[in-house]
Amino acid sequence: MLVYIDESGDAGFKVDQGSSPVFVAAMVIFDDAEDAALTRDLIKGSAARQLHRGEFKFSKSRDEVRDRFFRSVAAAPFRVRAIVVEKAVIRSAHLQTDKESFYEFFVKQMLRHDNGRLDNAKVIIDGSGDRDFRQKLSTAIRRKVREGAVRDCRFSDSRTDPLIQLADMCAGAIARSFRADRRDAHRWRDMLRPRIDDVWRFQ
Repeated sequence: MLVYIDESGDAGFKVDQGSSPVFVAAMVIFDDAEDAALTRDLIKGSAARQLHRGEFKFSKSRDEVRDRFFRSVAAAPFRVRAIVVEKAVIRSAHLQTDKESFYEFFVKQMLRHDNGRLDNAKVIIDGSGDRDFRQKLSTAIRRKVREGAVRDCRFSDSRTDPLIQLADMCAGAIARSFRADRRDAHRWRDMLRPRIDDVWRFQ
């Protein structure tokens, strides 16, 4: 089993100064390497690639690119599980002031509340952050999630990894659905709906 993780939004709490009001972490789950390879090929050969040559990032993609991207993966063999953190409900001063702890806490929460889906999974995360943080996060994931759920954790450069980019696009589509100020709020989440296993609003 392979699991790719990325996020939408940031860990900051200065919403009035530009921090995102919502943070979403999403994991894209493949039962095996063959399913992952098939999905990677679908992304590389997608109609979205005809319009967009760089890294697929939801926040930096035009609407037509998003449309074509999600159409290309609509029937691909993966599942999406996500955690949605509306920052207004967070009362912990530690989580509000320590961005690394915030990210680690909610990624672990997402992995822990997997409804038994993860089984000896190899987890691949967007390789942002410094080396010490990546080592700390990797150790926390392997030691502090359900026994047997995760066997390994490593990091990958999203610029060259289409499946990390898929996780970014999924996280972005789910995050957009919580934007009450946007008429297109549910547009891409609806396109992704057949692949969504669970979206958990943290309380």
